[in-house]
Amino acid sequence: MAATLAPSQAPPRPARRFRRQSVIPGFGLSFGYTLACLGLVVLLPLAGLVVKASGLGLSGIWKVASDPRVASALKLSFGVSLLSALVASIFGFIVAWVLTRYQFPGRKIVDAAVDLPFALPTAVAGIALASLYAPDGLIGAPLDRLGIQVAYTPLGVFVAMTFVGLPFAVRTVQPLIAEIDKEVEEASATLGATRRSTLLKVVLPPLIPAVLTGFALAFARGVGEYGSVIFIAGNLPYVSEIAPLLIVIKLSEFDYGGAAAIATIMLGISFLTLLAINLIQAWSRRRFGYV
Repeated sequence: MAATLAPSQAPPRPARRFRRQSVIPGFGLSFGYTLACLGLVVLLPLAGLVVKASGLGLSGIWKVASDPRVASALKLSFGVSLLSALVASIFGFIVAWVLTRYQFPGRKIVDAAVDLPFALPTAVAGIALASLYAPDGLIGAPLDRLGIQVAYTPLGVFVAMTFVGLPFAVRTVQPLIAEIDKEVEEASATLGATRRSTLLKVVLPPLIPAVLTGFALAFARGVGEYGSVIFIAGNLPYVSEIAPLLIVIKLSEFDYGGAAAIATIMLGISFLTLLAINLIQAWSRRRFGYV
């Protein structure tokens, strides 16, 4: 009969290592560099922003947030950003699918044009959109005759945010579409699945995390967008004034506390929204079995 060891004589468990073994040396240096960059570039400025806003106290921050003009600007910025990110995700998926699965003349030119919002200065994009969608513009004039005004309205804000967010939606999904084997779709069709079932049950599940990532990036870009929006928005208080513009106005009035309070409110709302998106993204990975 084998002798059993007393708890005190049991072999010690190996201690958990802080890092995994890697063939590439320099973990300590690279890890310290990562923390230093993250702290100096991201965390320290955000901490300074919160400290500046905290000088007003909770009552002061609430007073700023409850101001009708500020509340209207925040509602417009976040509401339109969510809507534009949703539209950009849908059309970005379609654009990525066409560019990946179809061959047609000028395909490379179209693929390169997707990145134009990345390369264009935001002011240039704003002026171009305002010229196109103005009541006498190439696109705005026909819409104006139909009773639809885009420029200098919340609809113009939506157009600008969709313009800058579309590349994020396309580029996050496009590589994964290219990795999907066409034989999987052919096998689904061989087993009797319809095109709709193949799309919903075979093609979309592995792409959902990437679609959500593109949605989050487009939303974050839309919330913080300034240059391309102010030219087409008209910047009318309570109508088409965005929160970043209100921050600039506060700074021009030397109201640094008010500007910091608005920025802190935007930071908190953005953090909670992106946290919710990331939780949904993690759930989709577990639900559909893709990482």
